[in-house]
Amino acid sequence: MDNNGQITIDYLIGIIIFLFAVIFIFNYTSGIFTPFHSNSDEITLIADRTSTALVEKILSEGDETVPNMLNKDKTDDFFTELDTNYDSYIDYLGLTGSYLRYDFNVTLENQTSTINTGGKVIPRGVNVGQTKRIVLIRNDDNGETETAIMSFRVW
Repeated sequence: MDNNGQITIDYLIGIIIFLFAVIFIFNYTSGIFTPFHSNSDEITLIADRTSTALVEKILSEGDETVPNMLNKDKTDDFFTELDTNYDSYIDYLGLTGSYLRYDFNVTLENQTSTINTGGKVIPRGVNVGQTKRIVLIRNDDNGETETAIMSFRVW
């Protein structure tokens, strides 16, 4: 006669109840955080697409061997146009749709300071997608190039 007081079926039922409780807790807690899920991956893809269109097509010097070379005059005109006709430029870049509208900010910096910035000011508490590109800016007046970092932010 065994005096342990534990039958195999009792042990099996206890383990099953324990596993169901653990599974329920994991399912419940993952559902709690779903409303706070970030859509920054989608926004980062939009920022990347916009940076590619601007750097490689719109502001490009046109030299196919150096795709990240920008024309200084085109770049200056872009920042002026972005500040004066923001809504039309957002439409031109494809950041407005039937249901969603994205805002946009661009900053051009060299190693020591900010060269230029345009677009809206980034509000607090929003998901921001950001892409940075290293670019060369070619000055048509003297032919010199300058290395800079162009940051594209979309929210």
